[in-house]
Order: sequence, then structure tokens, then C-alpha cells
Amino acid sequence: MEKPTLYLGGICFLTGECARCGMGPVEQARAALEAGIKWVQLRMKDAPRKEIWEAAFHLSEFAHEHQAALVINDYPDVAAASGAEGVHLGQDDMPLKEARQLLGNRLIGISTHDLSQAKEAWEGGADYIGFGPIYRTGTKDAGPEKGLLQLAEVCNAVKIPVVAIGGIKPQNLREVIRAGASAVAVSSALYTGDIRGNVKMFLEILQSI
Repeated sequence: MEKPTLYLGGICFLTGECARCGMGPVEQARAALEAGIKWVQLRMKDAPRKEIWEAAFHLSEFAHEHQAALVINDYPDVAAASGAEGVHLGQDDMPLKEARQLLGNRLIGISTHDLSQAKEAWEGGADYIGFGPIYRTGTKDAGPEKGLLQLAEVCNAVKIPVVAIGGIKPQNLREVIRAGASAVAVSSALYTGDIRGNVKMFLEILQSI
């Protein structure tokens, strides 16, 4: 079987709320980048805009030092001002067309949950789409799980990278990539416990596929 083509290293690390790990979003992202992650999405859902801006500015510089990409969740203006590589938008965020006018050729990713949304994002000029949840996840309420068959259908229908999200773990990583995903978005499976060790495990699996 032909080796899959991975997008931005194959893993997008999503920062999250983690009381047990004792690390905030910036600390999580720094640890992941130092461990070899090449793509971080800064997600700070309930934080004040100023705090998000400060984190984005800091991590943009840090990501560049590690030859990695930073995208900002939800806020194209923060992405533009901070020097981040792009933004990731949900279905209820700024429309893709307006975000493109603001960000030019920087990355724009769109969260999608069905084939229609995926095609709309592709045809609208998104650089990549997130699709899921593939499996059940406790990180956020994103609706019923989609499974590998729907993932494969979306991957076959669009001509941009598809990033699988939702319940991705070491034990199911191979099957998700083999279903056609160009990368996976992972949050709690990386920041729970030893971030650096978890990153190493994921990267080794990807290299073995």
C-alpha cells in the first residue's frame, strides 16, 4: 500500500483546558513543539481576547523558531495581527470569504461535520478541513461520532487535506490515516500525562504507517 501523504507533520495539537496536567495552553503548546509537533492550534474558548492575543503573539514566535505552524482558533484578526500561519473556523464563526479577505494566502481551516459542509468548505477556498468527531470524545460536544466510513467518503470527495478529529488515540491512529485522513487533530490524548512522551508515541506510529 502506498504510504499516506501527511499534512504539516500529520498531527495538529489542540491546546485545551487541563487542570490535572497543571499546564496552560501556552505551556502545553511549547512542550508539544519542543517534542516535535509541527502544527499547533491555539484554542482558548473562554479566555479574554487580550489573553488570547498575548498567547498567540508569544507562540507565533516560538513556533517559527521550531519551523512549525500556528493557527488560531476562531479569531482571524488575532491570527493576522500575531503573525500566526492562519486560523481555524467553526461553522458559526466568520464566513470563509470574509476571513480570506482578511488573511490573504494564510491558512484557513474549517470544521465540518458532514459531506455537504466539507464540499462547501473545499469549493469556498479552504486550505484544509477538519472532519469529525470520528470517535466519541469528551473534549467538546461535537455531535454523534462519524466513523471511518464517513471519513473515507469525505476524503474521497474533496481535493484538500482532511484532518480527522475526535477521539483519536494511538490505538486507532493507523486506521484513521489509512481511511484517507491527511492528519489528525489531537487534544487530551497528548496533554494528558507526559506530553513529550505522548508526542513521541504518535510520531513513531505515523512514521511506521
